[in-house]
Amino acid sequence: MKIGVLSDTHDNVPRIQAAVSRFRQAGVELVLHGGDFIAPFALNPLEGLSGKVIGVWGNNDGERLGLTKRAAAIGMEIHLPPYPLEAGGRRILLMHEPHLIDSLAQAGAFDLLIYGHTHNLEVRRVGKTLILNPGEVGGWVTGKSTIAIVDLTTMQEEIVSLA
Repeated sequence: MKIGVLSDTHDNVPRIQAAVSRFRQAGVELVLHGGDFIAPFALNPLEGLSGKVIGVWGNNDGERLGLTKRAAAIGMEIHLPPYPLEAGGRRILLMHEPHLIDSLAQAGAFDLLIYGHTHNLEVRRVGKTLILNPGEVGGWVTGKSTIAIVDLTTMQEEIVSLA
């Protein structure tokens, strides 16, 4: 099973559309968003995905009522972080800020830890746990716009540049 991972989209609709296109090309079955959507309209491109979309709230997601309504309208879920889930036989923890990320990895309770917030791409392993920050889609902070595709069978990640 392949999943798409993105974070910190920050209303950059053209880059969100590019991410959706790349996820569709890769045949991902699930997309996980690490937070900071910002405005409800920024969720619209995610409606073009065939699989489920699950996200967590970020520190800049102030308009939660509007985001919640728009997410429900497109079949997306947004949860309080950290949000644990299972997909493809793997235990995943989705969060926005990387609080206790190393302790969580060392505990070994999750196969994949996903976070955002820093806008900086990070891929590393602690024991059997893959720690992944896909970077930012928005591109406003680092000047780079990236997403990740993870094969949950092999636990191999691919980082995709959108710009």
